[in-house]
Amino acid sequence: MSDKVLDIHERPQAAKWLVLSLQHMFAMFGATILVPTLVDLSPAIALLTSGIATLVFVLVTRFQVPAYLGSSFAFIAPIIAATNSGGIGSAMIGSMFVALVYALVSLIIWKTGYKWIMKILPPVVVGPVIMVIGLGVAPTAVQMASMIEVDGVQMYSLLHFSAALVTLLTSIVCLMFFRGVISLMPVLIGIVVGYLYSWQIGIINFQPIKDADFIQIPEFLIPGVDYEFVITPTLLAIMVPIAIVTISEHIGHQLVLGRVVERDFIKNPGLNRSLLGDGLGTFISGLLGGPPKTTYGENIGVMAITKVYSVYVIIGAAVFAILFSFLGQVMAAITTIPTAVLGGVSILLFGIIASSGLRMLVDHKVDFGEQRNLVIASIILVIGVGGASVHISETFQVGGMALAAIVGVVLNLVLPGRKNDSLMDETE
Repeated sequence: MSDKVLDIHERPQAAKWLVLSLQHMFAMFGATILVPTLVDLSPAIALLTSGIATLVFVLVTRFQVPAYLGSSFAFIAPIIAATNSGGIGSAMIGSMFVALVYALVSLIIWKTGYKWIMKILPPVVVGPVIMVIGLGVAPTAVQMASMIEVDGVQMYSLLHFSAALVTLLTSIVCLMFFRGVISLMPVLIGIVVGYLYSWQIGIINFQPIKDADFIQIPEFLIPGVDYEFVITPTLLAIMVPIAIVTISEHIGHQLVLGRVVERDFIKNPGLNRSLLGDGLGTFISGLLGGPPKTTYGENIGVMAITKVYSVYVIIGAAVFAILFSFLGQVMAAITTIPTAVLGGVSILLFGIIASSGLRMLVDHKVDFGEQRNLVIASIILVIGVGGASVHISETFQVGGMALAAIVGVVLNLVLPGRKNDSLMDETE
């Protein structure tokens, strides 16, 4: 690649555009298909909606923000909880309501500015909640990596665990010993190597690939057709509070992307527009049967390495993601990935999520010598990881990560000694 920086509105030459667009698509591919696989949604729909959501995001932000939207890991536990509560349709409804929260927050920011949201979401709240996201699903990753079901009974399998270890080690090697684009695709490369190893030890059933058509329409989940549109207080309590986390994640990504591209996206096109674009992408995804969306750090990494910030490359990646979602045999191959392989890569991913929360506390120099910070972080962690819940009635309960996020925000607002800590490096 040339060292010349290609700015947001510059168009690369056709061959370079093709290569860069595919790099961006594959950078997000592993994580985007992993989320639906973990929560029993269609990988094809997740890929399709990630492409559509990205195009919507680019349009809403007036072609100013070169960001890719993929599946959000923050919603893994809430989707599982919502599905157990009222079926997979409940998770989709909850996703759409999360999108409405994005829209509401976007409207308030448009009218009043963004500084208020920075104050109610300081690092001492957001960091521990992000840690809860990773730690809360950690037992699931370990179980997936080492357990198989035999006659309805969960049993330990060293053979399957070996596939998880190969996947995990491959991902670690990609992260630690490679530079460039390879280091940005540890999930995808880990899954591919784990898949090949699983094939060699004979734990893959290839029949779904043989049965699939080359071109195949993704399996949509449409409200009123595939499920009843029923809203319950418990559903909203499970899904909606997670917007606290994903909005914080969104702000963080916009700040990092702004530093890479040397632009202030919080001001232009504005946090209100980028949040609205994220929300509309999530709403469309829920409407079609895909998981909630978020901007992806992997794609920011690709831009930092290639020095190509063109929004046209992001558009190309979105188009390729949409096209790939209709390749029936490719999508069928994803469904044959052994659970152990997914568990192996999940051990790394969930750990990185938890560690990123810790990193936020370190980067923002949160002082745990202050009792206030210690109390807030401690309560968030115990409530979130411990799975505490509040049952107000038979039809309304809130717990786990959602309760931890709510309690964290409330404690930050009511405890004395609050400072002007912000997710931004400095308050303007």
